[in-house]
Amino acid sequence: MQPQLILASSSPFRRELLQRLHLDFDCVSPDVDESTRAGESAVDYVCRLARAKALAVAQQHSDAIVIGSDQCALLDDVILGKPGNHDKALQQLRSAQGRTVVFHTAVCVMCLSSGLELLEESPFEVEFRQLDDHQIDHYLRMEEPYQCAGSFKAEGYGACLFRRMRGDDPNALIGLPLFKLTEMLEAAGIEVV
Repeated sequence: MQPQLILASSSPFRRELLQRLHLDFDCVSPDVDESTRAGESAVDYVCRLARAKALAVAQQHSDAIVIGSDQCALLDDVILGKPGNHDKALQQLRSAQGRTVVFHTAVCVMCLSSGLELLEESPFEVEFRQLDDHQIDHYLRMEEPYQCAGSFKAEGYGACLFRRMRGDDPNALIGLPLFKLTEMLEAAGIEVV
């Protein structure tokens, strides 16, 4: 019998991605401060939060295999968080026009009772088209991506914003690198295929 699998997230996007693996899992929202630390790189930031989210839930479910994940968008060494509202999203997308934004997504698989801890980071680059304010505003009103790092949903209408995308796993851009996660879960003893 496989151990309990828990996704340490309240994100509907991560839940939907994990459902693609046809595994039985529960979702538990971790209570983690997501503030950046002075001098912290984007990679260090997402790795720290992915691990913190997994640990917060694993401490309540020590025999379970817990998945924690976090993502940020990076433009010119500035971390772009979730905009939260229309005006901030408009500002983020204006600044990204004609430029490349790198998304860093980390995933941690942890089981406290067995001592298992695996942590991986997956970068993904998105080159934005040059759009005017009317086009950006139209996109934002159609999709309202205010809880998404970088102010867009790549799996939806947001695809119209891009010139090209580069990376190993397109799932990482949505919030959970399934290619790496599959290998990590198998290393943890969860049969995926």
